[in-house]
Amino acid sequence: MIYHEAGSESADLSAEDLRRGLFEALRALGDRKRVLIVPPDATRFHSRAGELTRMAYDYYGDRVTDILPALGTHSPMSAEAIARMFPGVPASLFRVHDWRRDAVDVGVIPADRVSRATGGAVSLDWTAQLNRLIVEGGHDLVLSIGQVVPHEVMGMANYNKNLFVGTGGAEGINKSHFIGAAYGMERLMGRADNPLRSLLDYASEHFIKGLPVVYVHTVIGRSAGGELATRGLFVGDGREVFERAAALSVKVNFTVLAEPIRKAVVYLDPSEYKSTWLGNKSIYRTRMAMADGGELLVLAPGLREFGEDPEIDALIRKYGYRGREAVLKAVEANEDLRRNLSAAAHLIHGSTEGRFSVTYCPGFLTRVEIESVGFRYEEPGTMAKAYDPKALGDGWNDLPSGERIFFVPNPAIGLWASEGRV
Repeated sequence: MIYHEAGSESADLSAEDLRRGLFEALRALGDRKRVLIVPPDATRFHSRAGELTRMAYDYYGDRVTDILPALGTHSPMSAEAIARMFPGVPASLFRVHDWRRDAVDVGVIPADRVSRATGGAVSLDWTAQLNRLIVEGGHDLVLSIGQVVPHEVMGMANYNKNLFVGTGGAEGINKSHFIGAAYGMERLMGRADNPLRSLLDYASEHFIKGLPVVYVHTVIGRSAGGELATRGLFVGDGREVFERAAALSVKVNFTVLAEPIRKAVVYLDPSEYKSTWLGNKSIYRTRMAMADGGELLVLAPGLREFGEDPEIDALIRKYGYRGREAVLKAVEANEDLRRNLSAAAHLIHGSTEGRFSVTYCPGFLTRVEIESVGFRYEEPGTMAKAYDPKALGDGWNDLPSGERIFFVPNPAIGLWASEGRV
């Protein structure tokens, strides 16, 4: 059922619009006594999920018993990050999802169904997992809040991904990422209907139908001046509300270019991007727009690590971004990578297969570290002066030097492709 739907390609929803729409939906749900909120973490700071979480807390008060950020494999949020994203919400309500220890199995999709869904690309069982608090917490409302936007693993972010990946366990996350990588990132991105989503939909229908889950989706775009604008708010308890949000997101977040990009410059906000695990969105979201032989320059002043946890960081350092075939061979030959298929998937996603180059300008990692995993390195201070993100406009820029570049101020809110790759 859809409890609230508002938005368009030109909409610019205010905080009051969001509050009014959310409260309308919550009133339609009737009385609830024990509420769990599942928002994204700080990597989706601009989703407005922080504000919506505060609004839900304002509505329910002490009936909100727990807030569980959907960390997935990300690092736990610091007290400072929580205060910044969720101002006014008591810190005592926040729980930390540990993807290696906190998840419980809720069902298994057999290998033959996975194989049929992926056209034979992958044949392995997939275990659906959720944080124990969602399954066993006794809540009469699980309010999943987040942004629908093109996504490298799931095609479109949010909906049941927020649960099965955002609060999933090691096996479920590892295999879901690997299934997406093996099937092909460029066959998934920007598509609400795809093999991996069909598996999550099956899990929703067959394994957690009794859970009282309601989804709150935002769609965020940019105005003509480059400022972020909230284009839509959709609240409902099933697939239909996600489809409405995804249809708007494709219009708002998917940019088709008349020509491929010879040189792209992407800026990674240091408050959001501290690892290539996250920062490689610069590669994922622009790869279908990049020209063969082109260059992607990534300004990453906050970059200090490769993985979001020590084990994955070590695997990235060990195997590097060497391309799909090299990673698949490494999976066959090495137990440590087989145990961490999400890391293997990430290594595939982060490779350009030699089609274009990636140059990182990191704030804290060294030249040796960057080049050891297969990327190029440039000194960040020099590149920040040559390509000042404050002076560049979103999209094409003709510089005084005569160079023409395409600038992306935040890769997380869009997907770019040239006409020949759509």
